[in-house]
Amino acid sequence: MKIGAAYIRVSTDMQIELSPESQLKAIKEYAQKNDIILSNEYIFTDEGISGRKAERRPEFMRMISIAKSKPKPFDVILIWKFSRFARNREDSIVYKSMLRKQCGIDVVSISEQLSEDKTSILIEALLEAMDEYYSINLAEEVKRGMNEKALRGGVVSSPPYGYVSGKDRFEIDPERADIVKQIFEKFISGKGTLYIAKWLNDSNIKTKNGKPFANRTVEYILGNPVYIGKLRWNTNGKATKTSRYITSESTIITDAKHEPIISVETFEKAQAQLAEMKKKYPKNAHQSAANYMFRGLVRCSSCGATLTMSARGKGLQCYRYTHGQCKVSHYISLPKITEVIISQLEKDSLMEHFYIKSKSKHSENEAGQLQNQLKREYAKLDRIKAAYENGIDTLDEYKENKQKLMNGIKKMEESIKALSNDTEVLIDIKSEISEAYEISINPSITDDFKNNILRSLIEKIVYNNSTKSVEIFYKT
Repeated sequence: MKIGAAYIRVSTDMQIELSPESQLKAIKEYAQKNDIILSNEYIFTDEGISGRKAERRPEFMRMISIAKSKPKPFDVILIWKFSRFARNREDSIVYKSMLRKQCGIDVVSISEQLSEDKTSILIEALLEAMDEYYSINLAEEVKRGMNEKALRGGVVSSPPYGYVSGKDRFEIDPERADIVKQIFEKFISGKGTLYIAKWLNDSNIKTKNGKPFANRTVEYILGNPVYIGKLRWNTNGKATKTSRYITSESTIITDAKHEPIISVETFEKAQAQLAEMKKKYPKNAHQSAANYMFRGLVRCSSCGATLTMSARGKGLQCYRYTHGQCKVSHYISLPKITEVIISQLEKDSLMEHFYIKSKSKHSENEAGQLQNQLKREYAKLDRIKAAYENGIDTLDEYKENKQKLMNGIKKMEESIKALSNDTEVLIDIKSEISEAYEISINPSITDDFKNNILRSLIEKIVYNNSTKSVEIFYKT
């Protein structure tokens, strides 16, 4: 009698395949006929997910993680077809090999039965190669179809801000369309994208996804020809987070069926101003590899974002504020913030003791080991229950085995509770702070080296602009 797991996947395309329920029913019938115990705990389902990449399938990755447990939780993984396990030969080979060699777990397709002789290796490889070819070919056909539809002005993407989905076109969302008009009006009247983003956020207006506006989001709206009744589409496929702002050789712009929100004249004025803006502030013009000892450590007291080098390179400013998403400016010159932080480091180093709370590593490791062991004991409970339900053990045997396990589980839980009540310890880090202070004021040491030392000791430094003070949070 073997313990089994089931992996079920239904992808996003329109292929003909069994539903999750039908796959599970077929797998359960196979398990019953072949004396395999299938517990509900070990049924893993990824629904509406492509099989091209394993790491994008959460239930698949959870199954692999559980399979690595010691002792092994199951002996075999049942799947409807090999294509459900993976449509990428590399993933299939890696995970099947790992399961068989390291975990002693087989992967069995219930509808593609293979013999146990050596020719089955070739047949299985052929099936996997056919599945991968089908997946790649399907993706290419879908992309080709979407490109053709885009060229005809058909809808191939979700509606942008200001529109909602219609039957075969975008329909105007009156409230948001009015906001789009105001964005264009403010911009061509001389207001910058940062000003507009702050105005939107101050007015509690959110993006289509319910998030605050950033200056980059405003710029994307201003440059999108959808608002004059056209569609823009990247023929290479769905645009990425960065490429959606860029018009390249693979970008097509076609006339569409939806009603425009902005006049062509207004749109062209906005494009001229955007072009002028990019001439004044070309990409990466203000970015430099400037090093300063507290790089990446200083945070905004209002929103928690990191303070980064300002455009002029003379001070720090809240990253979210520069993108219109934080309402409070935290600008401070680099010499001033350095002086404030070093002053606070000096104060902390002069204290007689500087205690921080930490966890006892010994107790923490012991508790972690007990937690892992506890999971295994609970898994055993499920297995003996399944053995009883399938008629392998009698009721008396089940009761006896369960009582033994429950006694051990109770002792483990008591031990974990005792360890968790006594894991906090106080550690005096005065000497570490003193050393960090001495390094920070040493002119012969580079800022890059100072930054590495400070990062090993400091979690974050919160700067409060209203009091011109900092609070240093040390690592435990």
